[in-house]
Amino acid sequence: MSDLLKRICDIAREAGNIMLDGSEKIRNLKIENKSGHGNFVTEYDSKIQKFLYGKLTEALPEANFVGEENGQEIFKDEYRKGFTFVIDPIDGTTNFIKGWNESVVSIGLLKDCEPYIGVVYNPYSDWMFSAERGKGAFLNDSPIHSSEEPLENTLIIMGTCPYYSDLSDKAFVLGREALRHSIDIRRGGSAETDLCRLAAGQAGMFFELRLGLWDYAAGAAILLEAGGSLTDIKGNPLTYDKASSVVALSKGVTKEEAEWVYG
Repeated sequence: MSDLLKRICDIAREAGNIMLDGSEKIRNLKIENKSGHGNFVTEYDSKIQKFLYGKLTEALPEANFVGEENGQEIFKDEYRKGFTFVIDPIDGTTNFIKGWNESVVSIGLLKDCEPYIGVVYNPYSDWMFSAERGKGAFLNDSPIHSSEEPLENTLIIMGTCPYYSDLSDKAFVLGREALRHSIDIRRGGSAETDLCRLAAGQAGMFFELRLGLWDYAAGAAILLEAGGSLTDIKGNPLTYDKASSVVALSKGVTKEEAEWVYG
């Protein structure tokens, strides 16, 4: 593990402790609605993002910064060169509010607009997923690899696009197809966690019709190092500069097996 990756993991763990503090005070949290059905933000989303911005800037001063909260959502053209942190302070905010302990701190680092480092930390389970380009993917320092099973022998994880009513119907149509092509389907509520589960060999496929960049940048780095692949719903390579549909496959699943998802 490089010094930079270790430092990012340490920062993620500290941020996770802030999340746990928020969980203990959940009934008194200030919760606001954002745009879209069921799209919430708490004071801890903002608190953790502010913490991450300060610590990550110290760790890599030359890096740009994109985050889901506090007006830092815009990916600027100048970010295409050099390093850019892409963070989600609480991926799975609804889970966090409801005490469903599947929320994570997500830190992605792009280099020249491509995944370079990914760190996804669940403070409830103490799961630390991490990866650095060319150096493999890990869960708590143990190497992980995506499944080599065919799709029919795996689980499929799906997202339901709760913030985008125009996409929800299509998501559930695809969910029925997913059930036909796999053992069963799952819905976790944290896309970064879902991608990490794919990287760890727990599922064969993940799809969601729209995700913010901060919802997939870190998990993409981890899945790629674990041998998986990602495209958009049309089968095109991800560009890592904007919101996108995401289809992720484990090492053993071919595009031909997943052809029903590509529209």
